[in-house]
Amino acid sequence: MAESATAEAADTDLIRRSVREPEAFATVFDRHAPALHRYAARRLGPDAADDVVSETFLAAFEHRHRYEHDQISARPWLYGIASNVIGKRRRREVARYRAYVRGGVDPAEITGGPVEDGVGTLAVNRPLVAALAGLRKGDRDALLLVAWAELTYEEVAGALGVPVGTVRSRLNRARKKVRQALEGADHG
Repeated sequence: MAESATAEAADTDLIRRSVREPEAFATVFDRHAPALHRYAARRLGPDAADDVVSETFLAAFEHRHRYEHDQISARPWLYGIASNVIGKRRRREVARYRAYVRGGVDPAEITGGPVEDGVGTLAVNRPLVAALAGLRKGDRDALLLVAWAELTYEEVAGALGVPVGTVRSRLNRARKKVRQALEGADHG
């Protein structure tokens, strides 16, 4: 019975409880690690994704006492931490996109197969990848949190610690730049 109660407990309750009972945080990890791993793998490749997830949950665990308990789901909070971890590896992410643009092959596919079945991490065209590489970090984070992590604008705002209006303007800028890159490729 305790197991089913834990499975249904809100993230906020588990995080609050984990301050006294650290093992309660394992459920939060189990719930969110697979999706965070897929997101990080799409951005940095499978090897770096393992490190991103580890660093994300280590930081989350260390700072769980600061979690805002009015947020029932830890998803935006965790993606915010992951975005910061990925931001520290920005050069690697941009270099990965540029390598894809040059060679036309996702580096993750060269080193052992696609990261995700059915969806290569960068199974897209070169102009799109070039556009992603050219975006400012905040714009790219907002765009990819919506497109790849499927967060709402409000969740992205929470994840990045910015107002929803900032998310809207970042998405507008990013979409405009990506659209221009794709239109230029169609005419080129």
